[in-house]
Amino acid sequence: MELVPDDRSAEAGLAELLAGPLLPAARGLLGCRLHHGGVTVRITEVEAYAGTGGDAASHAHRGPTPRNAVMYGPAGHAYVYFTYGMHWCMNVVTGVEGEAAAVLLRAGEVVDGLATARERRPAIRRDVDLARGPARLCSALGIDRAAYGADLLGDGPVRLRPPARPVPAETVVAGPRVGVTGALDLPWRFWLADEPTVSAYRRHVPRIRR
Repeated sequence: MELVPDDRSAEAGLAELLAGPLLPAARGLLGCRLHHGGVTVRITEVEAYAGTGGDAASHAHRGPTPRNAVMYGPAGHAYVYFTYGMHWCMNVVTGVEGEAAAVLLRAGEVVDGLATARERRPAIRRDVDLARGPARLCSALGIDRAAYGADLLGDGPVRLRPPARPVPAETVVAGPRVGVTGALDLPWRFWLADEPTVSAYRRHVPRIRR
């Protein structure tokens, strides 16, 4: 479908936002729509991660590696990684090329393709839980390693689009990130207030060796 002028303006604004500072980009991703595999998810929760410079929870805090290389590339691309030997998680690269930064997509609401999302997650009983958490979000959308490096602002199989309507600033809440082992208390997680699809907060608790 061809974009009308207002759509083109909104998409240009999203591209400009993602190419700017990390935290405003993270906030601006709330309400955006992510499309893949016949499913659309409205983003309701995100977490921001910087590169070097003290963010010990970032995959890029020790510098570039083959795994995090896309974080150093242009904004608007997908950084997808495998975790715990079973889950895929997806980030949106932000900021200036050459300076690693990305925003983890933590949770969302399935707004299109509900039947397909249910087929991918048959054990989930409630629709609000289909994409509640970064691994569930990727599973509902059918996202895996193939999406690594994808241009999310283009017309490829994984597409990120601006919110259908503006997100009021007063509905955005900030707090510490979930389950990270470093920089525990940075308030770099953002979510939509009173949104049932937002994941539960869990602070990382180190294991005690006996």
